Amino acid sequence: MDGRFNRAADADAGRKKIEWARRHMPVLGAIAERFEREKPLAGERVSIALHLEAKTAVLALVLQAGGADVTISGSNPLSTQDDVAHALARAGVRVFARRGVSEDEYRALLLDNLEASRPTLLIDDGGDLVKLLHAERSDLAGGVKGGAEETTTGMTRLRALAREGRLAFPMVAVNDARMKHLFDNRYGTGQSVIDGILRTTNLTLAGKTFVVVGYGWCGKGVALRARGMGADVVVTEIDPVKAIEAHMEGYRVMPMAEAAAVGDLFVTVTGGYHAIGAAHFLRMKDGAILANAGHFDVEIDLEALRRMSVEVDAVRPNVTAYRQPDGRTLYVLAEGRLVNLAGADGHPAEIMDMTFALQALSLEWLAREHRAGRPLPPALHPVPEAIDRTVAEMKLRTLGIAIDRPTPEQEAYAARWA
Repeated sequence: MDGRFNRAADADAGRKKIEWARRHMPVLGAIAERFEREKPLAGERVSIALHLEAKTAVLALVLQAGGADVTISGSNPLSTQDDVAHALARAGVRVFARRGVSEDEYRALLLDNLEASRPTLLIDDGGDLVKLLHAERSDLAGGVKGGAEETTTGMTRLRALAREGRLAFPMVAVNDARMKHLFDNRYGTGQSVIDGILRTTNLTLAGKTFVVVGYGWCGKGVALRARGMGADVVVTEIDPVKAIEAHMEGYRVMPMAEAAAVGDLFVTVTGGYHAIGAAHFLRMKDGAILANAGHFDVEIDLEALRRMSVEVDAVRPNVTAYRQPDGRTLYVLAEGRLVNLAGADGHPAEIMDMTFALQALSLEWLAREHRAGRPLPPALHPVPEAIDRTVAEMKLRTLGIAIDRPTPEQEAYAARWA
């Protein structure tokens, strides 16, 4: 049981969390049973960088059941749950993750992960493993048969590498699969962000003006759930098509400079840099609350907010008060990191059941193609339609839902127009 994790954490409590998640992830459970029989990942060394909590642990154990040697790190300094990390280490997974590490420690743990694993396959969340494999540990990149990425932020990084012709190995765009972005990004983010805000603040959303900064799939989910809690939802956007979409779905749409003056609670979901900045802080109400649901803690300009403040104080767990010279106080949740993971447990298990099923089957596909002498070229690859449909069909079976099938005549008619 090597690796670096908090050995003082309660591994038994972590094991119970993992078992609870596993019970609510039946698609992964079915894949685990097959993997246990067939060992499709035998001989593979898998490096994972994901938010290390119970649902992620279930995925790691499924890959281990498939014969893989698994090494894992967190993908954010505040999203690791130490008891889960300890339990996973006890189960034979090499763990390099602790909650609350500094940026330098976080990077060191990722490098330890790569050195211990020397991976043939990888799963990334945000692109940090891929970045290190193209920089400090490029010596290991040649042994990577491929990997999978499940975040919008990570996909942005991968597309940049691909455009420059520098992507050293194939990566599967799990984030772009229908069974990922339609459910994980929308319903998963929507529920988990609201959960994180409610747990952290213990305040009501009903009647508050809730500003959603960015109206991609994640922003749509946050707006939907905030409206469902009784909030008056405002959307800010830089994409005119998404802005019209938000308007047609009944939300108020306005520039951030205007929204800053009316919002009670702000959530950034852009994947971009400084979506909320100094000029916006100056216009905000006393008591305004700011949270981030993007992968990196760059969407709110916290450095500018610190410079503008006369006092910075932690007023309750995961809530920091920034007192302004004019007497106003602005509150930031979870240090501007992902509020759904730093302040709660992340997406619901039933949602991650689908996303992690895509991850497991994508790695199996990469390994199978390589063994068959058909290695994928270094590029971004979509999740095969057959895998996307398989996960959907498996999920429907677990829900007890049946759907229609086209008749031969219907198929023939459709083929005429294909």
